[in-house]
Amino acid sequence: MKLADRMRRLGTESAFEVLAKARALEATGVDVVHLEIGEPDAATPPHIVAAAEDALARGLTHYVPAPGTPELREAVAAFLERTGRLRTIPGRVVVTPGAKPIMFFTILALCQAGDEVLYPDPGFPMYESIAAFAGARPVAVPLREANAFRMDPAELASLVTDRTRLVILNSPHNPCGSGLTQDDVEAIAAVAIEHDLVVLSDEVYWAVRYGGGHPSVLSVDGMAERTVLLDGWSKTFAMTGWRLGFGVLPEPLVEPVTRLVVNSVSCTAAFSQHAAVAALEGPWAPVERMVASLRERRDLVVAGLDAIDGITCQEPAGAFYAFPRVADLGLPAARLADLLLAEAGVACLPGTAFGLHGEGYLRLSYATSAEDLRRGLERIERVVAAVPGA
Repeated sequence: MKLADRMRRLGTESAFEVLAKARALEATGVDVVHLEIGEPDAATPPHIVAAAEDALARGLTHYVPAPGTPELREAVAAFLERTGRLRTIPGRVVVTPGAKPIMFFTILALCQAGDEVLYPDPGFPMYESIAAFAGARPVAVPLREANAFRMDPAELASLVTDRTRLVILNSPHNPCGSGLTQDDVEAIAAVAIEHDLVVLSDEVYWAVRYGGGHPSVLSVDGMAERTVLLDGWSKTFAMTGWRLGFGVLPEPLVEPVTRLVVNSVSCTAAFSQHAAVAALEGPWAPVERMVASLRERRDLVVAGLDAIDGITCQEPAGAFYAFPRVADLGLPAARLADLLLAEAGVACLPGTAFGLHGEGYLRLSYATSAEDLRRGLERIERVVAAVPGA
C-alpha cells in the first residue's frame, strides 16, 4: 500500500517505543526498572474519580459542544485567574482529548508550507514532528547545558527570518527539567513582538516546580493576544489516561481551532470534562503531596547520578526528568540507552530522542518509587563501570 508522502515527515514519541521493548523483555522474565515513560506514578485523586462516576451514573455520555462544556471552560478561566497565571474569558478556552491536539491544531491553523517554526532542542519530539507534518520547516533552537538548558533569547532572535511564524516554548521543560526565568520570558516576548510572531507556550508541567514562581511569557504586556497557552490535567492531577487538555487562544484562533476539533474528534468525553471541573475546583493538597514526593526523588536521583564516575547531572527546576550528561563515557547516547536496557534492565531514553542537541545525554523519569530509583542507579553504575575507558 502506498502511503501519502506526508507520512514520511511524521515522527513518533520514543518513550512509547522503549516502553514496548521493555514490556517485551518483562514478558520473558527480565526485571525492568522503568525510567522511560513520562507520567506521574501517583493515583488520580479520589474526588476526581468520584466525579467521573457520578457523571456516568447521571448519563453524561453524549455529545457536548466541540470547544468544551460551558462549565469546564468557565472553571478553566477561573482556575487560571485564581492561581495567578492568567486572566482570560471562557470563550477563549478550547478543551481537547489530551494536550497534543492543541499543538496540532495551532500549527495547522497558522502555518503554511515553507513557514518556519522555532522550537527547543532538546525538546518534546512532537514539536518538530507536527510542524514538519503540516508542511512547515522546523528550526531548532539549541538548549545548552552552559545556559542551564534554557532558551537563549539572543540565539532565538538570530534564527528568526521573514518566514518565521511560530515560536514554541516549554517551561518547566521536558526533557531537561529546566525553567525559564522572568528575564528570559521578557526577552523572548520582545523578540515575538518585534517580529510579529505567535508563541505556543507549553506549560503542562507548570505545577511541578521546586521553588520559586512560574515565569510565563503570558505575564508580559501584549503577549496574551499572540500566545497560545497549552496545558492539561495529565501531569498536574495524575490523569494521563483521562486524555484531557486545553488551550487558551487569542480570539482569532478560537473559531478555526474549534473547526479543527469538529473535523477531527468532534468533542472531548462529557464525563471526563465533569471530572476535570472537580479537579480544578477540588482540594490542592494531593498536588502538593505529589510535588513534594517528586522533589525528594529528584534529589535522590541527582545525587546518585553525580556519584557515578563519568556522569554529571544538573538539578532540575521542575517537571520530573533528570537529564544527565554521559558524553564522557565515549558512547553515543542511543547506544548507552540500548546497553542499559539489554544488560541491566533499565529503560531510559537517549537525549537524541529529543533532538540532535540531546547527544551526550540521557533522560530519566524519576516519577517512580524511590526503591526502583535506587535499583536503577545501582544498575547504571554497574553498566558504566564496565564501559571501556569509563
